[in-house]
Amino acid sequence: MQGLGWAATLAATPIFAILGLMLGLMLGLHWSAARAGAAALALAALLAVVVFDFGAPGAAPLRSFAGVVAEGGFLTLTILWILWPALALHRLQQTRGAIDTLRNSLTRLTGSTALQALLVGWLMALFFEGAAGFGTPVALAAPLLVGLGFAPVPAVALALLGHAVGVSFGALGTPVLAQVALTGLDGVQIAWRTALLHTLLGGVMMVFFVRTLAASGHRPGWRWAALAAAGFLLPSMALAALLGPELATLGGALIGGALFIAVLRRQAVARLVPSGGGEPLGAASGMAQALAPYGVLVVGVVALAVARLWPPVADALSDVEIAWQGFGGFGGRMQPLAHPGTLLLVSLLVGARLQRVPIRDVGAALAHSARQLVPVTLALLAMLVLSRLMLHAGFIGTLEQAAVQLVGPAWPWVAPAVGALGSFVTGSATASNVLFTSLQAQTAQALSLPVTAIVAAQGFGAAVGNIVCPHNIVAGAATVGLAGRESEILRRMLLPCAIYLALGGAVLSGLLLSGVLNGA
Repeated sequence: MQGLGWAATLAATPIFAILGLMLGLMLGLHWSAARAGAAALALAALLAVVVFDFGAPGAAPLRSFAGVVAEGGFLTLTILWILWPALALHRLQQTRGAIDTLRNSLTRLTGSTALQALLVGWLMALFFEGAAGFGTPVALAAPLLVGLGFAPVPAVALALLGHAVGVSFGALGTPVLAQVALTGLDGVQIAWRTALLHTLLGGVMMVFFVRTLAASGHRPGWRWAALAAAGFLLPSMALAALLGPELATLGGALIGGALFIAVLRRQAVARLVPSGGGEPLGAASGMAQALAPYGVLVVGVVALAVARLWPPVADALSDVEIAWQGFGGFGGRMQPLAHPGTLLLVSLLVGARLQRVPIRDVGAALAHSARQLVPVTLALLAMLVLSRLMLHAGFIGTLEQAAVQLVGPAWPWVAPAVGALGSFVTGSATASNVLFTSLQAQTAQALSLPVTAIVAAQGFGAAVGNIVCPHNIVAGAATVGLAGRESEILRRMLLPCAIYLALGGAVLSGLLLSGVLNGA
């Protein structure tokens, strides 16, 4: 164990380096994600060769490093494919006045900026998470929050906090479906256990959401916060238990959003701004036009979800893919027809057509967003190459072994943190589940713990880990012009993440002791 402990300490060094450099814990530095990621990558490369014997003797290590860089570069491109149309969509909406129209419509619904933030930063962000995932909620919600008057840093923080409780079932349940494929466990059994943890603790995330609002001078009132939280969490739990993971987040957000708006319309707060006996026809028409791209996105997501239920169409969608292999076992693939970036691009183009936007304006928005992404690309590339290197060089495996030996029967207390670590390193709850679900299942079997419950804890932790993973923060910061200031956002996210994970471990342990999560 002594040798393993030393190896695990070295394996964790790149992660400590990122946190130290971005948070100012090293020499008082507050480096950007790009600089911190590059420094951690250089350190990891040195450790990979000297300590972890990465690659084979001779020329093989260079070939392996090339494979890692290729994988990181490919993943960077798949994320940029989301950010590029998302940025362009917001740019076009902003320049054409649609954001102002949306803000005015929300004002007619309620004059409270705090309640508008609950609608956009919590319920709308959760809808986008359930529909598309993979960074889409932050990329879309953060700019809208800026349009409502929030400063960029709190806007990104609200979007990160707001979508977190739905990440376990994001992109139509993709993270849980990956766990089903890896373990053969029943998807409904994993889903309801994961949803139960979020339902019991989701209010904690809402507390931090409200605290962030209050720090910006906006207080929604706890009854409204409770309505938004319960309006999503309870239907999500029911959908997970009845139908499984696919619609738990998407359906929960739709039900919660409809409930929240219905109550708003019935309460006095919705009548603070007189409507004159009803919304004018011109205002309604303007609102419909302003929301056209988002409406197209909703239709596209629903159509894709229905298509996936029909095997011939699902197979046709999955058969179209961009895939590569090389460098001795490295590779990557993307299914462009089912990718959130493609849905966003179609929403941009069709929405612009419905809004009668000249094609030259669409091209200008795309060109502007491409220029915005130049510095962001460097940060994403550094972080993703680092994550692939840590995986392939054995850093992650070493950390796994040390954790198992060190923790033993107390594993339920740390199982969510393992999921969060996976998201921190890979930037994706799905990737975290792919990376750690087998470990969680094997550990549960070795310690005679309920396997399904521990696998659910993995998915629970992977969700909250999204709010601190550097490349997610980089992507969110890029949409509101904060490139280079990611450390400000990371500092805000550490405490909510740590508390949510600690409570998750405690609640999981209590539920296991009570027998609630035992069984299949």
